Amino acid sequence: MTRTTIALASTAAMAVLFACSQQASDAQEEDQATPAEESMPADEMTGEGETSTPSMMRATGDLMGGDGNQIGTANLIEGPNGIVMEVNIEAGSLETGWHAIHLHQTGDCSDTGEYKASGGHIGKIEGGHGLLNPDGPEAGDLPNLYVAADGSANFETFSNIVKMSQILDDDGSAVIIHEGRDDHMSQPIGGAGSRVACAVIE
Repeated sequence: MTRTTIALASTAAMAVLFACSQQASDAQEEDQATPAEESMPADEMTGEGETSTPSMMRATGDLMGGDGNQIGTANLIEGPNGIVMEVNIEAGSLETGWHAIHLHQTGDCSDTGEYKASGGHIGKIEGGHGLLNPDGPEAGDLPNLYVAADGSANFETFSNIVKMSQILDDDGSAVIIHEGRDDHMSQPIGGAGSRVACAVIE
């Protein structure tokens, strides 16, 4: 046998050994990957961009204007540290500028245009109204919302001084919007004036 023949035979043998080794390595990797893929619970598998959030208590209400027609919505979500509230008001619904918004004790908007059936603020404190009040604030106190030039508003706020259990108690509650802004100090409603919109929260 010539040296050339020996060299060719050796090269062929090495190629066969390498191919066999590569196949064994690929098979081993597939065996190791399969159990991990099969063991993942279905409820933990989410697509790209999807998120999972814990169950949270929610409440909603339709905002009625001074004439009793719907002008917007209020949506509340309770998380572990407080409540996020979102209010959306349609164009042409309210006067441009700042308006006080409060959570009231009773879920009743039946006295259209007056909206006094909703009672006082949740967690009423004698002399304690206002986010800037050292004797307060009341649980129903919130920052002011601003109505744009077209009479619409998109408002989101957060409160950690009220609980959903207070909002959804036996007689319910209401979101009330006032004609003017709340100065967060004057009693009993921060000088906010009459009630111009109401939503029963359910």
